[in-house]
Parts: sequence; structure tokens; C-alpha cells
Amino acid sequence: MANGTANASESTLSRDEELAKVEIAILAIILCVAVVGNACVLLALLSTKKKTSRMHLFIMHLSIADLVVAFFQVLPQLIWEVTFRFNGSDILCRTVKYLQILGMFASTYMLIMRTIQQSSTQSYLMILVSWLVSFLFSVPQAYIFSLREVQQGTGVYDCWAAFVEPWGLKAYVTWTAVAVFVAPVVVLIWCYGMITAEIWRNMRAKTERRGGREAARRRRAAATASRVSSVRNISKAKIRTTKMTFVIIVVYVFCWTPFFLVQMWSVWDGSAPFEDKPGSAFTIVMLLASLNSCTNPWIYMFFSGHLINDFAHCIPCCASSLRRLRTTGAGHNATSQRSSTPQRHRSITLSSCSQK
Repeated sequence: MANGTANASESTLSRDEELAKVEIAILAIILCVAVVGNACVLLALLSTKKKTSRMHLFIMHLSIADLVVAFFQVLPQLIWEVTFRFNGSDILCRTVKYLQILGMFASTYMLIMRTIQQSSTQSYLMILVSWLVSFLFSVPQAYIFSLREVQQGTGVYDCWAAFVEPWGLKAYVTWTAVAVFVAPVVVLIWCYGMITAEIWRNMRAKTERRGGREAARRRRAAATASRVSSVRNISKAKIRTTKMTFVIIVVYVFCWTPFFLVQMWSVWDGSAPFEDKPGSAFTIVMLLASLNSCTNPWIYMFFSGHLINDFAHCIPCCASSLRRLRTTGAGHNATSQRSSTPQRHRSITLSSCSQK
């Protein structure tokens, strides 16, 4: 028993320096990727000449939420790992812990609101609700954490959590897992299923109507050509949005599942290898949750191709290259138009689709 107490005291007052170096490296990479990616998205959105759509509005606030994660969750944790102990006042300790979980809530609930909102008039209200709920749900963090002595009589202080009841830690971690992960995933999957089903029904109805009216459409081909093209483009836009939502949900689940599994394991299983050498994997997994803030901006850019072009225009060297490519492309298109009229119409159709 004495040896066990001595080992516990030693593990509390010291740390594995090799593991700490790995943690610092991982956090530094996550911070850089998250800041660069989300800053690029915001810069592209602010510099675009296109009218701001509700999709772009939510992408903007999702990027802001991910930057909150980067600057107020990852960066403080990185500094904390470098210094080993929290160097600051009790108020700073509570503020840092509050902001660390605020980014988690904001990023998650912004994604939910983006999925469930139906009209453009609701967009600003949904965004406001997301931020207000995130600010509210983060409040307990400021009361639970405080600057306290890690072990009585040592004079060593750190920003730690304290619970009045023995079951307090289990209750709080479980609540966080449900509020940040379990409930949002259920809502996201349900909403995605409803969206997919609605798109499938619309596409099937259009196909059936198209088959029953094929003869009439042949006679009115010239009059309805633009309308059919518009419907086709709208369907493609909806499908692209649905695909992006699906990818975001999958990546969200992939990034957060290991983190919350480890969190729940550590509080519900007294024999979890958190303090032992095998706990290295435990610790690394808990750092990877912030990867979600790194992947989101690249998903946005992949499914909104014009954002990459808009961002490139903000960089002088890239903008000049794009202008040269457009000049070359314009000359080539002019030659093609003189030689072949059908190619001109096809080029207009493709450009209209790509602008959506």
C-alpha cells in the first residue's frame, strides 16, 4: 500500500517527458492546420463576389467556431503541455477551461443547425441559437475547474476539476459526452436520413413524370429546355450539399468517437490504463478530437470549388496565374466557338453548373 501511495504521488508530481514531447508535436500540428485551413475559408468567403448563400453563412460560422477551438482549446493546451503546470491565476484557469469547451459546443451545434434549418430567414436565428446554447452549456466548466494544490502540502498548483460528490466526475463526463457527441450524432443522422429520403422521392417523382410526358416534352422541347436544365442544376446542387453533409458527419463521428470512448472508459473503469505506461495511447487519442476542426475547412473547399478560386485571387501570384489561364482559355474557347456551335452551348451549360 505504501509503495502504491508513493507511486501515485510521484505520478502526480512528475510526467513522462518523452510522451510530453509527442503531445506537444501533435498539438502544434493540429493548431497550424486548423488555423491555416479555417483562415483560408474565411478569407475566401469574405473576398468572394458571389452573393452570400445560407450555406456560405453557416460555413463562415463553422469556421469561426473551429478557430475558437484552435485558439482557445488547442493553443492553451499546447502551452500547458510545454509548461507542465498551469501558470496563471484562478480566474484565468476558469476562463481557459470555459473557452476550451465553448469551441466544442459551438462547432457541434452550428453543424446541427445547418442541417435542420429549412429557410434563409431562419439562418441568422439558428446561428444565434447555436452560439447562445454553446455559451450556456459551457458555464459549468468555469465552476468545476479552479486553481488548486495537486497534492496537499506540496505547494504545487494546477488547473484541476473538483467535485463535491464521488459520482460527480462520472456524471459530468457522461453529460458532456451526451451533449457534445451522442445527442448531436443522433440528430445529424436523423436529419441526413430525412434529407436523403426527400431528395430520393423528388428524383423518383421527376423520373416518373418524365416518362409519362415524354411525347409531350418532345413537342415542347424548345420551350422547356431552359426549365429542364434549371431543375437538373438544382438537383445537382442539392445532391452536392447532401454529399457534403454526409462527409462532415462521417468525419465528425470518426474524430470524436475515440475521444469520448476514452473519456467514458477513464471515469467508469477504475482499472483504465490512464496513469500507466500503456496510457500513452490513451493520452494521444484524447488529443485527436480537435482533428475535426482541421478537416472541416478542406471539406468545405472540396465541395465548394469556387472557394479555392476566390482564395487564390487573394494571393497576388496565384491571381496573376489564374488571369493568364483565363486569357488562354478564352482564346481557345473563341476558336472552338467559330469552328463548332454545339461546343459553345455545352461550355455555357458547364459554366452555369460550376457557378452554383
